[in-house]
Amino acid sequence: MDTIILYRKRLIPNENIKLTSDKILCADSEKIITKWNCIHPRNDMDHGYSLYLLNKGVKISKFCKKDGSLFKWYCDIVDYSYDSTENSYTSLDLLLDVTVDPLGRVKVLDMDELVMAHKDKLLNDDLLHLALLRANDLLSSVYSGKFSEYTSIIDSYIK
Repeated sequence: MDTIILYRKRLIPNENIKLTSDKILCADSEKIITKWNCIHPRNDMDHGYSLYLLNKGVKISKFCKKDGSLFKWYCDIVDYSYDSTENSYTSLDLLLDVTVDPLGRVKVLDMDELVMAHKDKLLNDDLLHLALLRANDLLSSVYSGKFSEYTSIIDSYIK
């Protein structure tokens, strides 16, 4: 398999970063799983794993403490694009995020950023609608108990 290149593109701040230090553990037509270390490790968070769900427009990350235990699940609502000439995927951050802590408490983050990005024309109507629909789908999986189907995929790659 050719090496896959990953990029993270953000609207706020406007940046497109090549994720050179992320290690790809698995890649197929539906998902990519990576392992990474925090750029700036903290007392509560040290490293993690990410599941790129290419057909669902979400990236689910397991943020881990130094001892490997769960700090929290962090879910980015994104839009993926693929460049066949470079064999690269870019995940465009659509600003909405969902976290799930070890006790199962759910938070929706950055709705204010979503509104401001739309107002400032950084995000068009189609991407706004896509972000809301994808966040709704993700929240539905959390509330219905199906979120563990995603977390178990990540956990199956942790040794």
